[in-house]
Amino acid sequence: MNKIHGKVSYLRPQPAIFPREEHNISTKNISDGALKVLYRLKNAGYASYLVGGSVRDLLLGREPKDFDVVTDATPQQVRELFRNSRLIGRRFRLAHVRFGDEIVEVSTFRGPHHDDNGAGHIVDGRIIRDNVYGTIDEDVWRRDFTVNALFYNIADESVVDYVNGMDDIKSCCIRLIGDPRRRFTEDPVRLLRAVRFATKLGFRISPDTGTHISGLASSLKEISTARLFEECLKMFFNGYALQTFEQLRHYELFKELFPQTEEALTHQHGGFPYTFVANALRNTDNRLTQNKPVTPGFLLAALLWLPMDRLAQNHMAQGMNEMDAIILAGDIVISRQTSTIAVPRRFTSMARDIWQMQPRLARRSHRRPHRMLENPRFRAAYDFLLLRAESGEDVNELAEWWTEFQRNKPDQKSHSRNRRNRRRRPRGRKV
Repeated sequence: MNKIHGKVSYLRPQPAIFPREEHNISTKNISDGALKVLYRLKNAGYASYLVGGSVRDLLLGREPKDFDVVTDATPQQVRELFRNSRLIGRRFRLAHVRFGDEIVEVSTFRGPHHDDNGAGHIVDGRIIRDNVYGTIDEDVWRRDFTVNALFYNIADESVVDYVNGMDDIKSCCIRLIGDPRRRFTEDPVRLLRAVRFATKLGFRISPDTGTHISGLASSLKEISTARLFEECLKMFFNGYALQTFEQLRHYELFKELFPQTEEALTHQHGGFPYTFVANALRNTDNRLTQNKPVTPGFLLAALLWLPMDRLAQNHMAQGMNEMDAIILAGDIVISRQTSTIAVPRRFTSMARDIWQMQPRLARRSHRRPHRMLENPRFRAAYDFLLLRAESGEDVNELAEWWTEFQRNKPDQKSHSRNRRNRRRRPRGRKV
């Protein structure tokens, strides 16, 4: 420990430097926008590094989704260098530099949580405000996992490693930097990020990191419901939803996100509840693999179907008709869920529509089936019916009927035209 200008400075380990010939990152695999940012910062005299997931993915031979740059230039200095940029963020100010559809995120090296000006602020161990700038050897210790804390130096194309991240990439290991309990407490979302990175990369969570997750799961309650929704999108719409679900349950995190669903799974009778949720998540993964559209509204309907249906059955047992029971149960279940995760109304509305169309699909008399086909939610409701049948619910005959009906249905335009003609009243003859 050294004292410099009256401040206490802790000696940090020196980084391992991997020159260009010792790693596989090539500028050919870095986007044009990121290269422009890196070189302009460098040519202006600033430190300029790629950092985070893009470095990790390049080392793994994957194509990065986006590129993040870190520098010793302040956000305002970055803004002055790039007219095509804007400053964002309250908790930590950074710049977004836009090149067409690409956005390169540029942040300034972060320092310790506290400084003499009070720019950093911690409450109950959690970081609330974080506008403290520092140096690269301070910034690295502020990052979450070792595999995300590697720096690619555009000046000499080397990889800078302070935390043995290269070794963890080679051994396929997710490891938190620093004391796991303290780092998870600083930002409980790291609990979810550990699971997300492990499933996405096919890595294991190191024992020293994983052993703290279950015990700190309840700290997710301290995170804003809006931020939890964003994290759920990242976890369940990355092509690894089923594996993520399994890991979330293993570490007792799923019950903090979807407590009603977890209760239904825990007290299930037979295999349907688990099979239904697993099939919904597997289908989501398959659609993403096939580049088919997916929507949070459909997955929400699937995740909450079990508690909603059970509550609706209770209402029906007390004499309520089926549709009213579903409407009431849906309102209650969604209200409870949104107190945990702030799901936007457009997605909760879709979930309600899907549920309410299930009994309507069972009414196949007269012209009702043709009218159902014209409903904009029909396809989602039909797919949901197939999911129920596939998972073992007693709706196979109904699902097969609708499949056959669509295959043999008359020309839809002619049917709609005939409906309009039937509605017209004959005009009286002029005298």
